[in-house]
Amino acid sequence: MKSLIIYAAAAAAEIAGCFAFWAWLRLGKSALWLVPGLAALFFFAYLLTKIDALYAGRAFAAYGGVYIAASLVWLWAAEGIRPDRWDLLGAMICLVGAAVILLGPRAA
Repeated sequence: MKSLIIYAAAAAAEIAGCFAFWAWLRLGKSALWLVPGLAALFFFAYLLTKIDALYAGRAFAAYGGVYIAASLVWLWAAEGIRPDRWDLLGAMICLVGAAVILLGPRAA
């Protein structure tokens, strides 16, 4: 459960940070958007170090599934586009894959 909370917070931070760059480069917002964007991306990277995994690659791979699901939440909440059934099915598949990577039994 702790990992899920960390991953959710990391996804929120990464999406917010990336959106700051999107807003600056694609929406014509001020370069000042980069200041909180960079802070959010720093926080995202920090949070991933808090995942209980022996190897960074596994922590990052499992995070990928959470990021996909969180991106669809962003799509709906921030951009007003409701994910369709294919978005939701894809996200569920990714979350199952993330769980297998993170929670699968490992040889000692």
